[in-house]
Amino acid sequence: MKNILWFCFLFLLTSACGKKETETTTGPANAQKIAQAQQIKHPVFLKDMFGVNAFEWDFLGDPKGAHDPTRIFEPKMELIKSFSGLRHYMDWEKLESEPGSYTFNPTHSGGWNYDAIYERCKKEDITVLACLKNCPQWLLKSYPENERDAENVPAPYGSNLNDPASYILQAKAAFQFAARYGSNKNVDTALVKVNPKQRWTGDGINQVKIGLNLVKYIECDNERDKTWKGKKAYQNPEQYAANLSAFYDGDKGKLGKNTGVKTADPNMQVVMGGLASPEVKYVQSMIDWCKKHRGYKPDGSVDLCFDVINYHYYANDAASHFNHQPKRGIAPELSDEGSKADEFVKLGKQYNLPVWVTEVGYDINPNTPQAAKAIGNKTTEDTQADWLLRTSLLFARHGISKVFFYMMDDVNKESTVQYSSSGLINGLSRRPSAEFILQAKNLMGNFQYVQTLSNDPLVDVYVSGKKKMYVLTVPDETGRTAICHLNLGQVKEASIYRFQPDTVFMGKKLVPVKNGKLTVTASERPLFVETN
Repeated sequence: MKNILWFCFLFLLTSACGKKETETTTGPANAQKIAQAQQIKHPVFLKDMFGVNAFEWDFLGDPKGAHDPTRIFEPKMELIKSFSGLRHYMDWEKLESEPGSYTFNPTHSGGWNYDAIYERCKKEDITVLACLKNCPQWLLKSYPENERDAENVPAPYGSNLNDPASYILQAKAAFQFAARYGSNKNVDTALVKVNPKQRWTGDGINQVKIGLNLVKYIECDNERDKTWKGKKAYQNPEQYAANLSAFYDGDKGKLGKNTGVKTADPNMQVVMGGLASPEVKYVQSMIDWCKKHRGYKPDGSVDLCFDVINYHYYANDAASHFNHQPKRGIAPELSDEGSKADEFVKLGKQYNLPVWVTEVGYDINPNTPQAAKAIGNKTTEDTQADWLLRTSLLFARHGISKVFFYMMDDVNKESTVQYSSSGLINGLSRRPSAEFILQAKNLMGNFQYVQTLSNDPLVDVYVSGKKKMYVLTVPDETGRTAICHLNLGQVKEASIYRFQPDTVFMGKKLVPVKNGKLTVTASERPLFVETN
């Protein structure tokens, strides 16, 4: 209750500021303690904060009607190149529409060419996270008709969900995927299977391929803590850890030579399924299961069955309502997004695991409980752009290693259901959110986060070689501005970059620096100051 009251007090205080300007001075003297506290041990590059969730149809086929699931649709590919990462929602049924019958190019469910998607992503330097999710229809038939849901636990009905062997079917599919798209060129081809049948004259025929080295990361299902769908779809931490153990390496090889990701490619990284509820204790319980059932490696570390911690976070005002039902999205800095990240990163450091956030976003339909707020003359689309970029900056500041936005395109822009209008594009054009991400990636994607000099306005420092970039943001949602006096040392001039519409590059203005000092006005839309 105290936390809620304190949150409300802060919200009222910042809202009262309105357009009032505040002042802050940044420089080595007053920044030392903040910098020491927030220095990130492992490098975080800004481009790693710019992934997106998408489906195969976002790559293949013309959405206006010329449907060809085997070829990259170039106008859509231009939009995808706005992002540095792809979390590919990949239904298990696409790979295995019949039990033991694997297809990739074309998939026998939908006719998609996964080879083309992954080849093009590698060419464009887009990191792929393949999220293997949902039960195929043939597996759901083991459930009673009234309990069949694609998001059921990936094991036959009646299985012992605490036993890794119950998940062997999913783990075998993961082996086939890793054998094909992973980096191991020495996989025993006798273990690799594809369905060689041609469905009709002129249809493509699947061929066995190994070690294509196109995909480095694979995720074991999605939001296995889905309490809202009941027992048929929910796994507790111990059950999901058992699931992961099969998926990871066939439960340390016990389930056979053709089971598990690591069995096919020891280099492929297994990402745990993103948690719907960002609770560290869920992951800690998974780790405790590993201690008990998988033991320890020769170096004394826990023999974990995942390489990356992963959770989802949608910033909204639920905390301020007694029933915890959100009414709208809120600016990332006004939520507990940062403190949650700190909890996960702390756990990750303890076990030497990176932490990813694979779903985060805002709706543009103002009538959903996850909507971005229209502020002043800014539309919800404008605010979505501001808040998504600020979300990336926040996660970099707190040590998250990768971020993926939800999602590439809308489910339905007119829907009032949350997440339905969270897209970053409009048909074949970029929304401001995608434009901002692309412009920021082009400007400083290879810059590394170093430290934060001030908290209001936020002044983050990024470096790339001898170049230094200051990113200034007012962490509010009222249209507030703040005067900031930057201490830039010995430089004589600096470049100020601001976002501009309908282009791929930020606007640039060269300004003189007098006696090492530069005064700029920060706003709720980030601006960038570069020195050489």
